[in-house]
Amino acid sequence: MEQRGNFTSKIGVVLATVGSAVGLGNVWRFPTEVGNNGGAAFILIYLACVLFIGVPVMVSEFVIGRSTHANTITAYRRLAPGTWWRVGGIQGVFVSFLIFCYYIVVAGWTLHYTVASFLNQLSADKDYTAYFQNFVRSPWEPVVYAILFILMVHVIIVRGVEHGIEKFSKLMMPLLLLIIGVLMVCSFSMSGFSEGIAFLLNPDFSKVTASVVLSAVGQAFYSLSLAMGCLCTYASYFSSDTNLVKTALSVSLIDTCVAVLCGFIIFPAVFSVPGVEADAGPGLVFITLPHVFNTAFHNVPLIGYLFSLLFYVLLMLAALTSAISLHEPITAYLHEEWHLSRKRAAWIVTSGCMLLGVVCSLSMGVWNDFRIGGLCMFDLFDFVSAKIILPLGGILICSFVGWKLNRQLVYDEVTNRGSLRVRLFGVYIFLVRWVAPLAIAVIFYNELFRK
Repeated sequence: MEQRGNFTSKIGVVLATVGSAVGLGNVWRFPTEVGNNGGAAFILIYLACVLFIGVPVMVSEFVIGRSTHANTITAYRRLAPGTWWRVGGIQGVFVSFLIFCYYIVVAGWTLHYTVASFLNQLSADKDYTAYFQNFVRSPWEPVVYAILFILMVHVIIVRGVEHGIEKFSKLMMPLLLLIIGVLMVCSFSMSGFSEGIAFLLNPDFSKVTASVVLSAVGQAFYSLSLAMGCLCTYASYFSSDTNLVKTALSVSLIDTCVAVLCGFIIFPAVFSVPGVEADAGPGLVFITLPHVFNTAFHNVPLIGYLFSLLFYVLLMLAALTSAISLHEPITAYLHEEWHLSRKRAAWIVTSGCMLLGVVCSLSMGVWNDFRIGGLCMFDLFDFVSAKIILPLGGILICSFVGWKLNRQLVYDEVTNRGSLRVRLFGVYIFLVRWVAPLAIAVIFYNELFRK
C-alpha cells in the first residue's frame, strides 16, 4: 500500500474542492434553469438555498471525511461501527459511479464541440439541431470522444492526490477563471449586453412559483456536488488545521460566482440575436449557442471563432474538474479497502465506467429502442441517480451528522478542537437536523411523484 495522499496547501484544498463543485452544472445547467425560471428572481432564491441548505450539507460531508481520513464507505463504518449507517458510504460511492458513467458521455460532447470549434466547423451557416442530433446518434463518434475524455481523467487520477488532483486543480482552475474573464470582456461589446444583464439582475417575483423554488434547491444540490461521495472523499485529504466552515463558504461562493458569470457570458450573446429565446432549455449550449456565436459576430468572424473556442474549452475544463472528483471516491475505496495499488484501482474504475459509458452513449442512438421503464440507459442512469439516490443520500448525510454522530465530535471538527470560534454552531446543527433534510425530502417527493 502506498502512503495515503493529502492536499499540501490551503489554496490546493480550496481549488480542488471548487473544481469538484464547478462543472457542467454551472456552465450548462445553471443558465438553463435561470432561462426557464425567470432570471434574477431564480438567482436570489438559489443563493438562499446555497446558504441555508448547500453550505450545511457540505460542512457535514467535510466532518465525515476529515474526522476519519478515510474513503467514504470506511468513514461511515468507523464513525458508526456495526450499524446500517454504512449504507450512507455505499450510497456515495455507488451514485458517483452511476453519475460518472453518463457524465462522461455529455463531457465527450463538450470535447467534440471544442475540437469542432478549433477546426472552425461551427462557423458555417448550418442546421445546428441536425448537427447535434446526428453527432449524438452516431454509433461511433460520441463513443470515441467519451473514451478520450475518461482517459484524460484517468491520467490525472493515477498521479495521486498531491501530484494529480491538487496539481491539476492549481493549474486548471485559474485557467478556467481567466477564460471566464476574457469571455465576459467580449460579451461587453455585444448588442444584447444590457438586455442580457437586465434579464439576470432585475428580479421578476411574479414568476416565482413553488416549482421555481424547488428547482433552485435542486440546482444548489446538484451544482455543489453534494451527496456524491466527492466532497467527503476530498475532505479526507484535508489537514487537521483546515477551516471547514470557511472552506465550505469559499467553495460555495466561488461556485456560485462561476455560475452567475457564465450567465453574464451566455445571455448577452443570446439577446444579441433576434428570435433566440433565453429559455432555450438543455439545447442552449449545443444547439442555440453555436448559432448565436456565428450570428452575433458575423461582421468579425475571428472574434466569433475565438469566443466559440474559448467557451467550449471552458465547458470542457469544467466537465474535467468535476469528472475527476467523481472518479476519486471509487478509486479511493478500491485502493484502501481492496488493498489494490492506486494505478490498478484507477484502471478498474476507468474500465467499468468506460464500458457503461459506451452503453449510455449508444442508448441515445442505435440502442435507443432498448428501454427500461420507458427510459433509455442514459436517461435511466440520470433518473435513478439524480431523482432517487442523491436526495436520499442528502437526507442520510443530514440525519447522520445531525442526529447520529456525537455532538462533541461534530463540534470538535467544525471548530478544529476549539481553536476556531464558530458562533453559529447551534444554527448549523438546526439547519442540518431540520431545514436541509426537509427541503431535500420535498424535492424528492416532487421529482419522483409529480405528473
